[in-house]
Amino acid sequence: MEPNIVLKGSLQTIILKLLQDNGRMYGYEITKAVKELSLSKIVLTEAALYPTLHKLLDEDLLETTSEMMDGRLRKYYSLSNKGKKDVIKKVDVLKSSLDAVQLLLNNKLSYG
Repeated sequence: MEPNIVLKGSLQTIILKLLQDNGRMYGYEITKAVKELSLSKIVLTEAALYPTLHKLLDEDLLETTSEMMDGRLRKYYSLSNKGKKDVIKKVDVLKSSLDAVQLLLNNKLSYG
């Protein structure tokens, strides 16, 4: 099974929801959380993560702060005011879409 196919269309919403739940996170924390919460079924690569983070920043859904940690500059991402409003709507849309897919996969219709 290839769960990353589903991830591609859902990644923005997943990131926004993680930030809603955790306040602020840096890139590696996000990838680690996705892996842990999906029981290692979804592995988020940096190649997928960072373009998505940049897109969310461009759409003013995220804000960043930077801190020195162990001699390295670490960039933290958090929801902007717009992101706090949009995350609820995006999560609802994703849940509805996944529910519809479940219906399609689980029901057998007969046409006759």
